[in-house]
Amino acid sequence: MIKSLAPVSVIVPCYRCVDTIERALESVWQQTSRPAEVILIDDYSCDNTLLELYRLQKYYGDDWIKIVEHKNNGGPSVARNSGWTIAAQPYLAFLDADDSWHPRKIELQYVWMSEHPEVALTGHDLMVLRGNEKLPKVTVPLPANQVSAKSLLISNRFSTPTVMLKRKLDLRFEPDKRCSEDYLLWLSIVFQGYAAYRFEGTLAYLYKGRFGEGGLSGNLWEMEKGQLDTYHKLFTCRYITRTKFGLLCCYSLLKFLRRFFIKALS
Repeated sequence: MIKSLAPVSVIVPCYRCVDTIERALESVWQQTSRPAEVILIDDYSCDNTLLELYRLQKYYGDDWIKIVEHKNNGGPSVARNSGWTIAAQPYLAFLDADDSWHPRKIELQYVWMSEHPEVALTGHDLMVLRGNEKLPKVTVPLPANQVSAKSLLISNRFSTPTVMLKRKLDLRFEPDKRCSEDYLLWLSIVFQGYAAYRFEGTLAYLYKGRFGEGGLSGNLWEMEKGQLDTYHKLFTCRYITRTKFGLLCCYSLLKFLRRFFIKALS
């Protein structure tokens, strides 16, 4: 039973996702606190994705689902920014078309943020589901820990399908970046003095591994170049020193080599 509508806009970039978008959207519809609107952005899929989006809009109602049609493929940053521009609710949540959420994700995350208005960004754990695995139990209340700029520099603590943030933030995804664009935004938010927290609870699900199984995350070197570019942009904006920039690049390359060998040996 739906307890309430949450003042949250859900933004879903859609690119050739005809086989997965229904699962993702169903997980939003089944929220115990249903978000007030969902924005689906077709990023010039050139297949049957757009037809599927309109079918789902007809099924769930055009008062709940908005559809944006891109005339060119701009990538996830451009798609999410398009949704951000037309979002009507004070909070935004991001979901990828091939992922899904725990039924209580919006309820737990939004209520906590509404009770902590000084916090601009939150995220949580996620896991990979294989086959017919059952969803893990969620223990309430979820512990929430602040994520400092230092800890976020060492590791991206926020996977995009876990993030909820305030719409009024005067920041956006870097439109020219297709890798590590989310990491750059989270870092920019924190370095501009906004508070960010991460919950200890699994409220989002992937259906493929984070590295090495298709999509952008499947190209490890492209992902690594994106992260190095993120650090360079932080250095250019004077958020970090030249020394810290060099150390972060070395550390990132070491992690890349580890992932590369794990993939090569698997």
